[in-house]
Amino acid sequence: MPANSPSLPKPLLIERTTVAEETWRIFRIMAEFVDGFEAMSRVPAAVSIFGSARSQTADPYYTVAERLARELVQRGFAVVTGGGPGIMEAANKGAAEAGGVSVGLNIYLPKEQARNRFQNVSVDFRYFFCRKVMFVKYAMAFVCFPGGFGTLDEFFEAMTLIQTEKVKRFPVILFGGEYWAPLIEWMRARLVPPVYVDPPDLTLYEITDDVLWTADRIYAFYQRELAARPAEAAPPHAVTAEGTYTGRPPVQTG
Repeated sequence: MPANSPSLPKPLLIERTTVAEETWRIFRIMAEFVDGFEAMSRVPAAVSIFGSARSQTADPYYTVAERLARELVQRGFAVVTGGGPGIMEAANKGAAEAGGVSVGLNIYLPKEQARNRFQNVSVDFRYFFCRKVMFVKYAMAFVCFPGGFGTLDEFFEAMTLIQTEKVKRFPVILFGGEYWAPLIEWMRARLVPPVYVDPPDLTLYEITDDVLWTADRIYAFYQRELAARPAEAAPPHAVTAEGTYTGRPPVQTG
């Protein structure tokens, strides 16, 4: 190395698990997928409902989520939640008390998840990504009630999958116009003008405060899907086991 050349910094060292440990971790991940696929394959057409775990029974949205779940069960749907308290509990309660399939996809957490008692189908996960696959693969629609990071994560996950055509478009309904309006306005003001997203991308979701409209909208989508299925052309790309399209390989540009 020439005398004037700056010396390169030494690579930083971090602790890593061994290759053997990482390999065994794959089997645990596989087991979670197998358990999830086996349990969810027996569930009828379902709707995933998301919302705050911190909502109390006095929260108006708790009552609305419970009512929506009942309406969905009356139309033949199962209801899927993250299995926790708050809005998740309300949805599981409404589904179970209406005599329907009430699914809780529970997650291991450092502080322990408070599992609600209204699940008649329960699956436990250590990994969020395995759990998220079940929400998408087995749901005809998403309904997002007011919530925190987890709810926003599921909403934007759905937007990303639909926008990139990794999944076929399905209803994503934001329930509670007053709560969602500031976020929607921010997206219109900050994402569209610099073209971070195209204007049509902001039509991939719907906002409502109407329980019956939501249930009917999802049921109408299900009926259209059912009617179109026999005549539907093969998907443009192979469908993976987790329910997304494989797509085309990346192309080198430049």
